Amino acid sequence: MRDSYPKEVLSILRRRYGSDLTTNLNHRNLTHLFVAALLSPQCTDDQVNRTTKELFKKFKTFRDYADADPVVLRRYLKGVNYYKTKARHLRQASRQALDLFGGRVPKTLSELMQMQGVGRKVANVILNEGYGINEGIAVDTHVTVTAKRLGLTRSRDPYAIERDLMRRYPMRDWGSVSNHLIELGRDTCTAREKKCSMCSLRKICPSSDAKVDPSVLPSISHTAK
Repeated sequence: MRDSYPKEVLSILRRRYGSDLTTNLNHRNLTHLFVAALLSPQCTDDQVNRTTKELFKKFKTFRDYADADPVVLRRYLKGVNYYKTKARHLRQASRQALDLFGGRVPKTLSELMQMQGVGRKVANVILNEGYGINEGIAVDTHVTVTAKRLGLTRSRDPYAIERDLMRRYPMRDWGSVSNHLIELGRDTCTAREKKCSMCSLRKICPSSDAKVDPSVLPSISHTAK
């Protein structure tokens, strides 16, 4: 892979989608962001946003979630997949926020991942979107699909994909890389269909179905296992 290729990919995506992309999870404060991110695994952002629209009217603080009647909380979360498990995680994580972090959302990856239901992807979203901190790259289904098609990784394992992307991009770009690959996955490079003729990367993407000069396509290399 040419050294300039990852930078070129991000530059083209920024021109198409704007340089200031942020998460599509609706939130007004850090507690909102934490809750929305915790609910997001195995769900679309639209599912989460429809659910949190009413949830945030009822529950305002970590104390509200920690003390919530489990039956009531599950009723509010029925719009997301695995809502019973996520309701339990949300109550437990809220108790941890109160007991371990003074009712605040932690600011480090290691602290966030101590909390129930918070994995690397969720923690990275919270840090980048809530604090502007890049400790890693959030890898969801969109990132998995687009990074592989673009030749930025050969893996389908989120941890290996994250390592590959972190190795190819400077830390200052990690949040942007995730958001732009996600937007690409929503727009033209969906898991079900590649709309290569409409894609801004069609001339350089090694998976493109559009007819381009093969000499401009990058070779794919991979070292992470």
